[in-house]
Amino acid sequence: MLLTTKIAAACCVLLALSSCGNTIRGVGRDTANTVDATQNAGNRVGRAAAN
Repeated sequence: MLLTTKIAAACCVLLALSSCGNTIRGVGRDTANTVDATQNAGNRVGRAAAN
């Protein structure tokens, strides 16, 4: 019983750590997309103001 509990706890820890890694990578991608969209919007406003 003790061995089963240890194995289950180890699996839970591994699952939690892998989930954190995916979340961090996802947030990084979302942030990069937001920066790109903001830059594109700024460029469009700049071109519109120049015309």
